[in-house]
Amino acid sequence: QLQLVESGGGLVQPGGSLRLSCVASGSTLDRYAVGWFRQAPGEEREGVSCIDVEGDYPRYQDYLKGRFTVSRDNAKNTVYLQMDGLRPEDTAIYYCAADYNLRSWCARDENWEYDYWGQGTQVTVSS
Repeated sequence: QLQLVESGGGLVQPGGSLRLSCVASGSTLDRYAVGWFRQAPGEEREGVSCIDVEGDYPRYQDYLKGRFTVSRDNAKNTVYLQMDGLRPEDTAIYYCAADYNLRSWCARDENWEYDYWGQGTQVTVSS
């Protein structure tokens, strides 16, 4: 059974950076596409970014391009989300999720594609 644990969240000032990590255990991550989702208070969970099994075809929400970067290190069973230029509207709980998917594609918005979820990590952007 694949288990995911996120870390790296915290309180940061506007314009700051954070790097989230999603570490897998119980199975190797190299057969799973991984997505990052976030949920702000009172809002629905939304897709942020995703990365395919080889890391060749990352996808982002258009409004996040240039600020967020997703990457993976399959040898470490870890996927990262580098977040730069953070804004107050980025405040949310961030979740990673895994989809058994060997294609060169990942589901950016379709949270129902993902079978395994982490518990989330809080990101707060505030001065």
